[in-house]
Amino acid sequence: MLRISKLTDYGTLIMTHMAGLPDRLHSAAGLAEALGLGLPTVSKVLKVLARHELVTSLRGARGGYTLARPAQAISVADIVDALEEQPFGLTECSAGHGLCSIESGCRIRDNWLRINVVVRGALQEVSLADMVAPRPLAVPGKEFPLHGPDPRPKHPS
Repeated sequence: MLRISKLTDYGTLIMTHMAGLPDRLHSAAGLAEALGLGLPTVSKVLKVLARHELVTSLRGARGGYTLARPAQAISVADIVDALEEQPFGLTECSAGHGLCSIESGCRIRDNWLRINVVVRGALQEVSLADMVAPRPLAVPGKEFPLHGPDPRPKHPS
C-alpha cells in the first residue's frame, strides 16, 4: 500500500483548515485545538511549511500563520514535497535514489517511472482549494461523489 507519512497527512490537514479560513491568522495552539492534534506536532509541521514557503509566520503577541499564497496556487504535491523526508517516488528507482542493485538492468523500471509521473501529476493537479471544496471524482462516462454511498454496481463475490 502506498502511504504518505503522518506529518504529511497532518500538514495537509493543517493547510486545508487554514485555507478554509483564509482571512484569519492561525496560531499553532489554535490549530492544534481545532484539529485535535498535539501542539508540538503542529509547531513542527508549521516550521517545515514555513521553511518551504507554504505558510508565512508573523511574530509577536498578535502573530500567527497564514498561507504564503492563495490556496489555488498550492498543490498537494507542494505539501508532500515539503513534508516527506525523501524525494517523491513510488519505488527507489522512481525517486532517483539509485539504491537498487538491479536498477540498471531492471525490466520494469520504465513502467514504474511512468506510473510515478502519473501519480505525481495527480498530486500536482489537486490544489489546496480543491481540498477545502472537493469536486466529484471524474471518470470518463461516470461521475462518483466523494462522499456518500458508492454508486458503482456491486459484483457478486
